[in-house]
Amino acid sequence: MKECKWYPVCPIKRFYEEGKIDRKWVELYCKGNWKRCVRYQMEEAGEPHSDCMLPNGAIDEKLCREK
Repeated sequence: MKECKWYPVCPIKRFYEEGKIDRKWVELYCKGNWKRCVRYQMEEAGEPHSDCMLPNGAIDEKLCREK
């Protein structure tokens, strides 16, 4: 499966590159089944969402504090 079209500009990419989140997020969603990613779904619908939202829709408060 190809990479999510939003991955290059997604905060998840930055969090992964900075070592703040595990590779599993990128493998399961960004380069896996990205259509089930809540971030992707909200972006496609034009709905605002937190940069600190993980692909499963959970908000990681730690990521919010470490901007």
